[in-house]
Amino acid sequence: MDNSRGEWSSKIGFILAAAGSAIGLGNIWRFPYVVGQNGGAAFVLLYLFFVIIIGLPYMFAEMALGRSTQRNPVGAIEALKPRSPWKATGYLGLVTAFGILSFYAVIAGWTVGYISKMLSGRPGGFAAFIADPLLVILLLALFLAVTALIVHGGVAHGIERWSKILMPLLFIILVGLVVYAVTLKGASAGLSFYLKPDLTKITGRTMLAALGQAFFSLSLGMGLMITYGSYVSKKMNMVTSGLSIALFDTMIAIMAGLVIFPALFAMGKSPEAGPTLVFVVLPELFAMMPGGLIVGAFFFLLLSIAALTSTISLLEVPVAYLTDERKAGRKTVVWAAAFAAFLIGLPSALSQGASDFFTNFGLLPGRLASADFLGHMSFLFGDLSLALGAFLISLFVGWVWGAGRAADEIQSGSPGFARARNIWIFMIRFFIPAVIFVILLNLFGIFG
Repeated sequence: MDNSRGEWSSKIGFILAAAGSAIGLGNIWRFPYVVGQNGGAAFVLLYLFFVIIIGLPYMFAEMALGRSTQRNPVGAIEALKPRSPWKATGYLGLVTAFGILSFYAVIAGWTVGYISKMLSGRPGGFAAFIADPLLVILLLALFLAVTALIVHGGVAHGIERWSKILMPLLFIILVGLVVYAVTLKGASAGLSFYLKPDLTKITGRTMLAALGQAFFSLSLGMGLMITYGSYVSKKMNMVTSGLSIALFDTMIAIMAGLVIFPALFAMGKSPEAGPTLVFVVLPELFAMMPGGLIVGAFFFLLLSIAALTSTISLLEVPVAYLTDERKAGRKTVVWAAAFAAFLIGLPSALSQGASDFFTNFGLLPGRLASADFLGHMSFLFGDLSLALGAFLISLFVGWVWGAGRAADEIQSGSPGFARARNIWIFMIRFFIPAVIFVILLNLFGIFG
């Protein structure tokens, strides 16, 4: 182990940091509205199924690649297949993480702004709020500065230490919100929608949506788990760690639904509000409830913490690359990378009404992405290059490095994996690449 790179000081520290990277706006902002648009409990059932049979086996592949080489995504592929075109897959992961960080921090900034909006008793006016250029730029800068401060501290003393504080705090706030929501008058209709599957609602569209959500919610495809896996000791049980990460991630998403659907149904609102659910519909709901503005402030604090645990890991991917491969000083690199992400994030921040040019960017067809610059970044990096990266990494692990060698790495420290070894090899070589290819085709509307 190259100790100059840093290493997780404990298994729980790694699990909390990696779960934190997976738990983000995708779980608490995206998951509930996708559930609402896809028929409720039947979608949830499919989502859980896909996390277990696709997300988890693929996550083991990324973690094995990182731990075996103890390098970042570019360095890991270079170490196993020197001077080959496969190195481009590592660079794709790097660019993807950085691209996602630039627009993700914009939305994360909104969540911070909404804490004060709730406390000041003015929860409405979302369109005007995101169209205020000075405000959105300040919030973007603030969020990236806090992210950089934590990553600046290094692996054990920065990322791991703060994950041990932020993750339990996130869980405590979420439990409090669940208790509040499920005890509202009329909440039972929301619980029924969310927890009682109607299997007649399962369509091809529902299955594809569940597949995409299961895959994207685990932070796979951008080399993030390669990077975090590279700080894992050889003695650590990778299988139980991966199971714990997937369990935490899924549990937080399920709990977010337990807050949102009972509240929606209690107030007679539609669960199909789409992406505006969290920033438009929920603040209206909180304003109508007794003590709801305080509850709303805690809800947006929860969102901010979830977003922060993700931006930390997104920044760590380029930082690990620059410190490993370019031998740059970590502390300088962290702030330089955060500043670059701020500059690249500016068009996304200004694309919600502050700048006409970026708001009506319209380079991609409307069926692929919304006209605004942030919508374009979300499609290109949050959907397309993430799925493409995962497809290429699964091929690299399964066929180039070799599924047998990857399985040996997983088995090291996880002797029980021997029983599932052959199934996993089949999955990573054939099944998972085929499924990710279907996700890629679906992004372009091939399946209608």
